[in-house]
Amino acid sequence: MQLEFLTSVDSTMAYLQRLPDDVTTDDLYVVVAETQTAGRGQRGTHWESESGKNLTLGLRVYPTFLKAGEQFRLSEVTALAIAEALDLYTDGISIKWPNDIYWNDRKICGMLLEHDLRGSEIACTRIGPGININQQQFFSDAPNPVSLYQILGHDTDLTTFLYQFLQRFSLAYTALRSGARQSIDWQYHQRLYRREGLFPYADAQGTFRARLIGVLPDGTLQLEDEAGRLRKYAFKEVRFVL
Repeated sequence: MQLEFLTSVDSTMAYLQRLPDDVTTDDLYVVVAETQTAGRGQRGTHWESESGKNLTLGLRVYPTFLKAGEQFRLSEVTALAIAEALDLYTDGISIKWPNDIYWNDRKICGMLLEHDLRGSEIACTRIGPGININQQQFFSDAPNPVSLYQILGHDTDLTTFLYQFLQRFSLAYTALRSGARQSIDWQYHQRLYRREGLFPYADAQGTFRARLIGVLPDGTLQLEDEAGRLRKYAFKEVRFVL
């Protein structure tokens, strides 16, 4: 693993995309930025993060052992590693499909993943988590952000948390490379937000109530509505009504 710290960058994902492959022989390259001037959230939104208060980082790996259709497993191992690191500080951590991290009903972490394909294999993956650690207030129109500071009432050492996450990511990624796909799937399913019970969702046809059945290996969400019908959704085709 190689680790690089930056004072300021447009975004860690953009930085990793510009970085030549020959800068490292390691499978894992990590860049950590104190400030992102153009940090991105899902759906092209801006990720709000006060300078020096949160963990904004990017990871680059070369998962050539995975087929293109297995790219969702990289979401699973990253989400699990962040959730397990947060478990050291608080209860109530879950994974909201596909890879947001929640504390109860509030979002403490989001992430982006970008994949470069070579034929049927994944040549390179860039992962950009943003983890709310020490920010005391949020001012964007994001509906439900929360930070570890707001949960605990005090600051958390960013470097300590970073290494706690990276240790767990390295273990999970190694397990994935060793073929532990079913174990990782099971752990991911056990951590899912709204894993039990009926809850409201919305798709292109409107709002409905359903229970979560599971997530397929390609990342497809499976829900069963109140009429007993199985509904399957790819990313962005359905949203959780909070």
